[in-house]
Amino acid sequence: MEIIKVQDQVAGGKKAFELIKEGMENDSAKVLGLATGSSPITMYQEMVASDLDFSDMTAINLDEYVGLKGTDEQSYRFFMNDKLFNHKPFKASYVPDGMATDEKAECDRYDEIIANNPIDIQILGIGTNGHIGFNEPGTPFDSQTRRVGLVESTIESNKRFFDKKEDVPTEAYSMGIGSIMKAKKIILVAYGESKIDALKGMVEGPISTDCPASILQKHDNVVLIADEAALAGLSK
Repeated sequence: MEIIKVQDQVAGGKKAFELIKEGMENDSAKVLGLATGSSPITMYQEMVASDLDFSDMTAINLDEYVGLKGTDEQSYRFFMNDKLFNHKPFKASYVPDGMATDEKAECDRYDEIIANNPIDIQILGIGTNGHIGFNEPGTPFDSQTRRVGLVESTIESNKRFFDKKEDVPTEAYSMGIGSIMKAKKIILVAYGESKIDALKGMVEGPISTDCPASILQKHDNVVLIADEAALAGLSK
């Protein structure tokens, strides 16, 4: 695992973008796995501001809230359109359907998309409890796309994006850890002291479903981009 310490989130966004650009230029990145939340926003800003053409690229997002239409301002489809796709069109962009009523059919559909478009570079954030995507502690490492319940700490973290806590969805469709681990390269971005424990578990802790991100220790090509505050818990 390569660890890159950056000054702040702006510098982290620039570095993550540089790695994507490098992959596109050497033709090793045709499919991007993308994440939502606050951590990758500066990377998306760099992508939008660049002169890169993404029209031959495919994007596959990690997750989507259950019960939200793609036109809902709190949905992850809306987030991705607003932050990236409306400014830099992709050949195809996939996000789970939060309104799907047939759970198995939706999960099978998304797993097929991932199988037909192997992910070259997967972007990840990390939750304070070590979750990646919405794969909460206890998630099997071989998990595929499924409908998941969100734990209280995740709901609490996400309530800042909603008018009130009661509006935060309690379920989501999420790409599984097994799918994430199939990506050829993984770039995880994390900033701030709230991520100290999660990063320590991810980098130095035992590989355990108690910290889902710890499985990344077994991946051959992981880059962690983080600021000094987030890395403060590491012993080396």
